[in-house]
Amino acid sequence: MGPPTGPQRQFPSGAAYAEALQHTQLCFQHPELKGARAELTKLGLPRAVSGAFASVFSLTSAVSGQRYAVKCFTRHVPDQEQRYEAISSRLAQLDPAELSQPWKLGFEYLPDAVRVGTDRYPVLKMEWTEAVTLSAWLDTHHADRSAVSGLADRFAALTRDLTAHGIAHGDLQHGNLLVASDGTFRLVDYDGMYVPALAGLGGTERGHRNYQSPLRGNDDFGAELDRFSAWVVFLSLKAVAADPALWNRLHEPSGEFLLLTEEDFKSPAGSTGLQTLLAHADRAVSDLAEQVRSLAFQPLELLPPLARAVPGPRAAPTATAAPPSGTAAPGTGGLPNWMTGYLAEQPAPAPATPPVQASPDGFHTRTALDVLAAVLWPLALIATVLLPLAGFPSALPHLLAPLTLAAAVTAFGRSRRTERACARAELATLTEQLAQVENPVKADAKLRKERSRFEAAETDRQAAYPRAQDKLTAQYHAALQEAEKRKTRKQRETTKKIDGLSEDRRRALAKVLADKQSAYVQDQLTRRLISQSPPHGIGPGLAGRLAAQGIRTAADFTDYRTVQNSSYNSTGAVLVRPGGRCTSVHGIGETKAAALVAWRREVAASAVARQPTALTAPERQSVEQHIAHRRTQLTTRRTVVESEADTARTQAKKRLEEGREQLARENTAAGDRARRQRQEFSRRTAEIQRSSALHGTLTTAVEEARSRQSGLTYARYVRFLYSGG
Repeated sequence: MGPPTGPQRQFPSGAAYAEALQHTQLCFQHPELKGARAELTKLGLPRAVSGAFASVFSLTSAVSGQRYAVKCFTRHVPDQEQRYEAISSRLAQLDPAELSQPWKLGFEYLPDAVRVGTDRYPVLKMEWTEAVTLSAWLDTHHADRSAVSGLADRFAALTRDLTAHGIAHGDLQHGNLLVASDGTFRLVDYDGMYVPALAGLGGTERGHRNYQSPLRGNDDFGAELDRFSAWVVFLSLKAVAADPALWNRLHEPSGEFLLLTEEDFKSPAGSTGLQTLLAHADRAVSDLAEQVRSLAFQPLELLPPLARAVPGPRAAPTATAAPPSGTAAPGTGGLPNWMTGYLAEQPAPAPATPPVQASPDGFHTRTALDVLAAVLWPLALIATVLLPLAGFPSALPHLLAPLTLAAAVTAFGRSRRTERACARAELATLTEQLAQVENPVKADAKLRKERSRFEAAETDRQAAYPRAQDKLTAQYHAALQEAEKRKTRKQRETTKKIDGLSEDRRRALAKVLADKQSAYVQDQLTRRLISQSPPHGIGPGLAGRLAAQGIRTAADFTDYRTVQNSSYNSTGAVLVRPGGRCTSVHGIGETKAAALVAWRREVAASAVARQPTALTAPERQSVEQHIAHRRTQLTTRRTVVESEADTARTQAKKRLEEGREQLARENTAAGDRARRQRQEFSRRTAEIQRSSALHGTLTTAVEEARSRQSGLTYARYVRFLYSGG
């Protein structure tokens, strides 16, 4: 028995496939799969990894010993065989030597390969690869910053391979990105892959929701499918490489995402994960997060490929400062220049080395208390070591007492040193003097904070300007697309109506002819008087009584109904009028009523036989004129739709230009305010510098006093006890 046919073929469930694969000798015909050994669960059933469209089983061939991943489909995929043939052909053309890594896997589409019940269904036989999913790899290696950073670069290289050959995977996510033992990627699940030969077909899936743009629809299908998900994966890898703690902070164990989820893209303002990355101290992380946020609401075709922003081999980084994040490079969708060169972490500048201070003054001239402390320490150590060796186990609980006494005497001796009292007094005096002088350092720090906040806000403003321009452009393109869709929809509707005019004409002519024939028959019925040609059994008296009840012609009644005459216990009849009302006529029983109806039918049949069978020219002309008028209206409507689309495009262009002009005016005004603010900062800086001399002298003195005091440590005091210096 052959498989079912039709566009919406029903496929077995994963459980049904698992049941069939218990007997691979029977369910498969392919020599490599017939009799293959399936990987089993603890219950002894074939183990399945199930997804939205298929269940995947691990089978080891009994012939070659080769292990395969066999995908059994559980849902209908349009043009499935055509798609896999095109994908297989395109991947076979790729030269492995030209690829960044061996990411592609060989596969074979086998129609009617597996029998489930009485029907046969297709499977996809793929090479088995020993690798782990990206999320599982990160669970183990996220703390290895160098390894994660290298993996991010290899992921960028993988997307560069795909982009260079016009290929889009369609569902880049942690489960389809496998990491081999050598740290290179293997790409699996080609169900939604786009290759140039499939251009014009619709999409078969939307991809994993935690990696896709909110604007991606189920029907989107083209070379740009991977762009948003590529940025999401790259951001996650670079963020973990820069800060491994982000993995445990933002990732959930067994979570179906890396660091960000669908809700982070839909509502970035309320997203904890995205806000954490946006506020990260590492410039690469925060800029990448800003890039992902800006791309989340742009049409897919406007998104920059990751491969464009992350080139291949790069020169060694120089020690130049990164340009402002708001400076956009041409053609990168608002990327900062530093990202266009390469998305690498820039090391933070090392803090300036403080000037070397002279060694603080120490302790001088030992006192009797110092000598006592110096003597106690050796005695305490000797007692602690010798008593257990001398065989005094009862003294063990008291071994710490000598050491405690030595430490207490040492601490007391240090506290009584005059050097410490003098240092405290000196520091207190200088601190009091310094407190009475305006602190230019604090003023400068305050000014620096204000300047830093200002520059951060200015950087954000400068970065927001190209994003606002991009938003206007995206809105413009969206308006153009909407106008085109609306025009296409209306023109399609209008064309459909125009194409249907021929059928409308036929139905209208048929209706006019039917109405004409009905009127003719009704006229003939009206002309036949019962009194002039009465049916059998209807005499002049009955005809008169019928006329008295309004029944004069064959048109005045349509049928009759029998009624029960309770008074005479007999069956009578009433005549049914055209409106459905019944009329009882004395003397008209069932027999005469039947004769009247039979007579009417003969009259109607005679009229039908003579009714007109065609329309006259004037009658046809009326219908033709009506159809011609409708055709003119619809043709005019099609022209109007095109005009409306032109108007919509013109208005969208006008809004774009006005929006850009408004943004430019606001940016110019903000730039003027920024220049004035920087001038004010310069004035305040000069004022602080002029008043800092005295404060600097006192600050130096305080630091020297504090240094001398901090040098009088416990360890230095113990050293002084034995060295005297």
